[in-house]
Amino acid sequence: MRSLVLLLAALPALAAVQVDNVLVKMVPPGTDSLLGGRMAELKSTALFSKMMAAQKLPELDKFAKETGFDLRTDVREVLFASGPKGGVLLARGKFAVKLSEVQGLKRVRHGQYNLYQMPTTGGNSGFCILDQTLAAAGTMEALTAALDEWVSGQHTAAQPLLAKAAGISAKAQFWGISSGFASFVADHLPGMTSGNVDFSKIFRGVQDTWFDMDLSKGLKCEIHGTAANEKDAVSLRDAAKGLIGFGRLSVPEGQKELYRVWDGIEAEQQGRNISIKADIEQGLLDKVVNLLQAMPAGPGRRATGKA
Repeated sequence: MRSLVLLLAALPALAAVQVDNVLVKMVPPGTDSLLGGRMAELKSTALFSKMMAAQKLPELDKFAKETGFDLRTDVREVLFASGPKGGVLLARGKFAVKLSEVQGLKRVRHGQYNLYQMPTTGGNSGFCILDQTLAAAGTMEALTAALDEWVSGQHTAAQPLLAKAAGISAKAQFWGISSGFASFVADHLPGMTSGNVDFSKIFRGVQDTWFDMDLSKGLKCEIHGTAANEKDAVSLRDAAKGLIGFGRLSVPEGQKELYRVWDGIEAEQQGRNISIKADIEQGLLDKVVNLLQAMPAGPGRRATGKA
């Protein structure tokens, strides 16, 4: 009987999203959004390999050569925490960085740690390498809050959000949880009114959201939200279905197989809950990536080839 009680007590923890336990302990108090990335797993996906092979990043190559740190290979897992104090990116990996090679850094002492302010941000942002496996970067206020949480021994700031994420897949390379993102959408995205429906008001009423994205075999993605009432949830579902329909109408001539992309996306609503799910096989995802890479350069982008 005692074993059964212990098992039942452990179920919520087993269902919760898997996050590096060190990064969780650095999430600052007041955080209302978490965004996670399992970079080690992402690097093994076909999409990542394809995208990296197509990109030429001389500045990143130069930085890696000078400092001994390569963002593409040396980061294992990241966790971005956002709240009223700004955002801070927490990372696990290999951080044997030659700081003397980075120009213009200003060192600031905070407790037992050295913080380095970035010259390009006017001193508003910086980073800290706590040891060779742990680093943090963000606004100075959020960064110092993360360090204070790390040394405090409290380590409870992330738990309210993580408790809402039981549905996130353990296979996902990217995931996010938020209790404040909906208000951000309502405040910053233009064109939120259509007909007699004020979508900004509806988004403002979405209380909790979470998403996950698995790229191991194509693309599997889920987005979930809880609206203030069932009417708002229905409106959001209908808006999502309208966008899916518009996407099908926008498929270029000669690319009819891309209809299957939009056929793999569905929007559902039950009570106050709304979900959007996408399931696109690897071969079809490769065709989408090839199509995007073949698109001509737009305004502000340098076209390739002869003038």
